[in-house]
Amino acid sequence: MTSAFGGELDMGRPTRPACSVEEKPSARPGEVLIMRIALAALLALALGGSATSFAQTSPDPRVADLVQSGGLRIGLGLGSSTTATKNPANGEVEGIALELGRELARRIGIKLVSVEYPRPGAVIDGLRANAWDVSVLLIDPVRAEQVDFSNPFLQSDLTYLVPGGSTIQSAADVDQPAVRIAVARGDTSDLVLTRLLKRAELVRVDSIAAAVELLRTGGAQAVALNRPSLIAQSAALPGSRVLSDGFGDIYSAMAVPKGHTGRLAYINEFIEDAKSSGLVNRIIETLAMQGVRVAPPESSSKASR
Repeated sequence: MTSAFGGELDMGRPTRPACSVEEKPSARPGEVLIMRIALAALLALALGGSATSFAQTSPDPRVADLVQSGGLRIGLGLGSSTTATKNPANGEVEGIALELGRELARRIGIKLVSVEYPRPGAVIDGLRANAWDVSVLLIDPVRAEQVDFSNPFLQSDLTYLVPGGSTIQSAADVDQPAVRIAVARGDTSDLVLTRLLKRAELVRVDSIAAAVELLRTGGAQAVALNRPSLIAQSAALPGSRVLSDGFGDIYSAMAVPKGHTGRLAYINEFIEDAKSSGLVNRIIETLAMQGVRVAPPESSSKASR
């Protein structure tokens, strides 16, 4: 146990009674009075310091509900490099969403609890059950009707993965009759292409892995997804290639359920600190992410979008 003075108190064995100043036979009345005053002042200083310490550790009112619950529940949509994936070697979940979630939980002073979903788009389904407190998603106007987004922390683009021997050379070549594009249901590529496509057919499947498998077996002529995820997926599909251009810029951000303005403001401060301190860039480097860059500071980001 730590005392108010910063030392360790041994609670494992009885301590000898402390001598009062009166018990020192050599102390004269005047010395006793001085020592009593000094001891009182020292105790007041210690107690005052302890009160200050407790005040400093009081939870930020914007996240007091999370502190009271004891944990930060993060919704993780698996399969995308912009959120989280499962390591095939050990089955462990890894990704930028998990790393930022850990740092946010550490900053608040609570534990992180992962709530996993088979694909990023499925995270939205958890809103109905109030299953998570924060998530990481790509910003999209359809999702913005259901969640509130923080300032973005990551920037990339949406593009296509095509098999070896494909005649498709650019994103414009994809929107043609008889071209089937595999997408994970509810993913950002699904939402965006639903608005953009005129002639090609969208084939919606339940996971990103299923979309890639459809491409491998010839059931689709392209997979639409964010660039970093497609770069990672192409390694497992010999001869495939990621198109050099894309069909939309994307921004990754944290998302909170509607109605939590205080929590959102707290997270916005966290995101800006994570960008300016180099944390986001270090996570990108540690995870060896390709095709992404740190989103600019919010003032610059608003001006460019």
